[in-house]
Amino acid sequence: MTDRYFEDFSVGETFMSAGLTFTEAGIVEFARQWDPQPFHIDAEFSRSWNYGGLIASGLHTMCASLRLWLDLGVFRACNIGAPGLGETRFPRPVRPGDTLRVRTEIVSLRPSSSRPDRGLARIRQVTLNQREEIVMEQETTVFLKRRTPDPKTL
Repeated sequence: MTDRYFEDFSVGETFMSAGLTFTEAGIVEFARQWDPQPFHIDAEFSRSWNYGGLIASGLHTMCASLRLWLDLGVFRACNIGAPGLGETRFPRPVRPGDTLRVRTEIVSLRPSSSRPDRGLARIRQVTLNQREEIVMEQETTVFLKRRTPDPKTL
């Protein structure tokens, strides 16, 4: 992928990541370190709990989704960071054996009114399992470098 900057993106443009398969060992390992709740770390307990089996932590799903997105390298040359995360939803649990992919859409683009070297991109990310079911949804704003600053704001 060639390096792209704010001016190179279009509203409605979409990107699809490669896949990543969650394993029981990976779910348990992540949860033991970061989210040690019994339905994430104890397969026997989780079978009798609300979810009917082991599920990945939402934090694990978020981290994997971020990694899949970053591996695409779409914002590699221009990402300046984000002011925070948008609302995040987990409509379905992620289970051992699920393979996740992330679809990212550019929802809006606008040049910064105060910083001519950057623009703001609003992105919507949907994480899908192998059955194309949504397991995570999130919208957030990302600051992107401009190829050339807007001379009207200098």
